[in-house]
Amino acid sequence: MSITARAVLFHEIGGPDVLSVEEVELPAPGPGEVLVRVEALALNRAEALFRSGGYFYQPTLPGSRNGYEAAGVVEAVGPEVTAFAPGDPVLSAANRELSDHGVYGDLVLLPETALVPRPTGVDAETAAAVWVTYSTAYGALVERAGMRAGDHVLITGASSGVGTAAIQVARRAGAVPVATTRTEAKRRRLLELGAEHVIVTGAEDVVEETRRLTGGRGAEIVLDAIGGAEFAALGAAAVEDGTLISYGWLNEQPILLPMRWPLTVLGYNNFALVGTAEGRRRTAHYIGSGLTDGTLRPVVAEVFDGLDRIQDAHRLMDSNAHTGKIVVRV
Repeated sequence: MSITARAVLFHEIGGPDVLSVEEVELPAPGPGEVLVRVEALALNRAEALFRSGGYFYQPTLPGSRNGYEAAGVVEAVGPEVTAFAPGDPVLSAANRELSDHGVYGDLVLLPETALVPRPTGVDAETAAAVWVTYSTAYGALVERAGMRAGDHVLITGASSGVGTAAIQVARRAGAVPVATTRTEAKRRRLLELGAEHVIVTGAEDVVEETRRLTGGRGAEIVLDAIGGAEFAALGAAAVEDGTLISYGWLNEQPILLPMRWPLTVLGYNNFALVGTAEGRRRTAHYIGSGLTDGTLRPVVAEVFDGLDRIQDAHRLMDSNAHTGKIVVRV
């Protein structure tokens, strides 16, 4: 028996206009599969890069799906599924290739291992905005870099979803978040969200300001969303034997490494964490406890109503005018 669903597909590389809402036929859930009715989805920079051909893997065309992150309710389960039952509220774990398992749609079929329970008492729009950003910030800063209380953490591109989450994750650990943004207009908002200091890159030198703010020492951890040639300069913003983490490609040019040793340089891929059952368990506990105690508060820039607004949502993503997450209510 097949199920008719609506899905966002694209058949060629390009801008937001290549995205279209189409009817698709889904099979009934097979062994280990779960059918989820999506209530809300959230955009990530990776999906704009995937749509435009700039991601670290390429879409399967024509008819590629897109979308890592969604909140919904289990509609049906296939044989051998033990962790979920119809009616359970869930989140997608963002640990699958996008062409086949993208979650832009009203009904999506996913492996059981691609889902986690939705945090208790969290509405769909908020829940859709938490998993990718907080799992990336938690995984990079806590699990990989071993962030400690008192550490200065330099966060580039801090008005992004991961950037705003990283500010809160650093605060939760007792660390000192130092945020960068390209415009003066976003400085106040980042301070309101918990940044201890904000460096406006269009008017201030990131390395000089970081060293000034840290009494000449530099930051223990640098979390970089940009990459490219600018990454090499960030080495001078770190303490001796500090840690630089590259997790994004806002600059699509090859990353240049700093010639300033000793220094630990990490290329962070969130699949390494959320691709394992134990990693998903730890991450879900961290996010759930942070939402409960109020130390993690998702920043939602705008909510669009309906899958038919997906092009508008992607246009906002491409504009870089927002702070936080972009959500589409399905």
